[in-house]
Amino acid sequence: MTAPSLPKALAFDVFGTVVDWRTSVTRESAGFLAQIGEDPEDAAAFADAWRSQYIAAMVGMRKSGRAFVPLDVLHREMLESALRERGVDPAGLDEGLLADWNRAWHRLDPWPDTVEGLRRLKTRFPIVTCSNGNIALILNMARRAGLPWDAILGAEVSGAYKPDPRAYLHTAEVLGIAPGELCLVAAHHGDLAGARKAGLLCAYVDRPDEYGGAPAPDAHYEQAWEWSATSFIDLADQLGC
Repeated sequence: MTAPSLPKALAFDVFGTVVDWRTSVTRESAGFLAQIGEDPEDAAAFADAWRSQYIAAMVGMRKSGRAFVPLDVLHREMLESALRERGVDPAGLDEGLLADWNRAWHRLDPWPDTVEGLRRLKTRFPIVTCSNGNIALILNMARRAGLPWDAILGAEVSGAYKPDPRAYLHTAEVLGIAPGELCLVAAHHGDLAGARKAGLLCAYVDRPDEYGGAPAPDAHYEQAWEWSATSFIDLADQLGC
């Protein structure tokens, strides 16, 4: 097979691809659960319950016609829903505690290969985010973790959540390149399928521990992507960085 042409820029999914959300949110939630009298040993299950609402929230935004709101707002709604599922009424909790708990998503740790891999990839390509995370969230995460983005783009810039085609197409547009000159880097086959449908190149990076070893919920979207890598360092090797 002929090797694909190299892209002019790389756009990265963030949650699960760049950062390890599950370990980080579990660590954060253990402390908050203890503060409200809940068992901190349930923190991993709580993190899973919180995140499990994510795809439904994205689909719901698109189908309902609801005006765009930043992901911080949706994360807060999902947090309160996860608490209610445990029989905890969020209305009875301190607002400052809930706000800080919700900002756990601003404090996610990168995967071990992330920073080195991004720095290598940046030597050859502009690297930007194409994330559903809002700008303040991604900025705080980047400064904490040392993520060297050239620009923070994605849902809040496009006004649309992935996998809406506008999220991918607007990213290419603001970079001044054609969709086929932009490559989405993601650990999620569903995200990559949306990007490919919009005309982007696709690079899959395997993150087998994203769900604590459990199967990924979007594995059925798997295709033969232009690139497939075991880490950002592996991807940098493949792209000649």
